[in-house]
Amino acid sequence: MSERFEVVCLGRVSIDMYPLQTGLGLDAIASFGKFLGGSATNVAVAAARLGHSTAIVTRTGADGFGRFVRSELERFGVSPRYATPVEGMQTPVTFCELFPPDDFPLYFYQSGPLPYFQIRADELDIAAIESAGVYWSTLTGLAQEPSREAHQAAWRARGHKANTVLDLDYRARFWRSREEAEREVQRALPRATVAIGNVEECALATGETNPIAAARSLLDAGVELAIVKQGPLGALGMTSTDTVMVPAMQVEVVNGLGAGDAFGGAICHALLAGWPLERMLRFASAAGALVASRLECANAMPGLGEVEQALLSGPTAVTDMR
Repeated sequence: MSERFEVVCLGRVSIDMYPLQTGLGLDAIASFGKFLGGSATNVAVAAARLGHSTAIVTRTGADGFGRFVRSELERFGVSPRYATPVEGMQTPVTFCELFPPDDFPLYFYQSGPLPYFQIRADELDIAAIESAGVYWSTLTGLAQEPSREAHQAAWRARGHKANTVLDLDYRARFWRSREEAEREVQRALPRATVAIGNVEECALATGETNPIAAARSLLDAGVELAIVKQGPLGALGMTSTDTVMVPAMQVEVVNGLGAGDAFGGAICHALLAGWPLERMLRFASAAGALVASRLECANAMPGLGEVEQALLSGPTAVTDMR
C-alpha cells in the first residue's frame, strides 16, 4: 500500500568520505569520516530535519554501504522504503578535499553501472509521488536510462501539480555531452512548477548568464517559481508577479558542498507552509549558511529552531575547523 509523504525526493545517493583535515590533498589526508550523501538524499534529510514526513526514491548496491544508507535514512527520519538494493552493483563512494572558502573538489570512485540510474518507471509508487506535498527531482537523474524514463513517468503522474521541483543539479561526468543535458532540461522544465539552480546551472538551462534574465527564461519555459542561487551574493527568486533578492548570511565556510541541499530542504519547508517569496529565500539562505559552516552534509542539516535562531542572530560566527 502507498504511504503519503509531505516530501518525496527522487535521485542520487552515495557514501561521502570527507577529510578530517582541511587544506590538504588526497595524498596528504590522514583520515576521513563516512557520511550519507547525494544531492536528492541530502534534500530529503534536510526536509525531515525541519519536521516533515519524507521519503527518498533511490537505489544502492547490495553491499554494506547500502545497509549503511538505509540505517542512516532511518536515523534521520527519512523513509528507506524506496531506497532498495540492486544485486551485483556497488554503492557509490565519493571523496572530497576541503580548501575553504570556495574550493571543494569531488572525486567519484565509481565504476560500472550506477545503482541510482537503475530506477525503473514500473517500480515507482506513483500514488506516493502524485500525493506528495512537494516532489523533488534533479537534472542528474535524466543523464541515463532507465532513470530518465522513470522521471518522466513521475512527472506525468504529477500533471504539473504545485510544488513539483526540478533541481538543476548538473554534473558533467554523468552526461555524454553538455548538449545532451541541455536537450533534457528543455524537455523537463515544462513538467516542473519550481526550478532551482546556481548561476552556471541556470545558464545551462536557459543560455542566460545574468541571473535576472535566467529566472525570466525559466518562467517562460513553464515554471511558476524560479530560484537562482548566487553563493556569497545571495539568492534571487522570481514569479510572474514578484522578484526578490536576498543577501547571503555571512559565515566562515568549512565545507560548501551541502549548502545547496540544505537550501533545498528549507525551500520544501517554505513551500509546504505557503510562505511569501522573501521569507522563503531568507529562511533557505540561513539554512544553507549553517551547513556551509560545518564539515558534514546530511549530519549537519539544521532543525527548525536552529534556522530561526540564525535568522534572529544575523551573521554567524563560526570556529574554523582547520
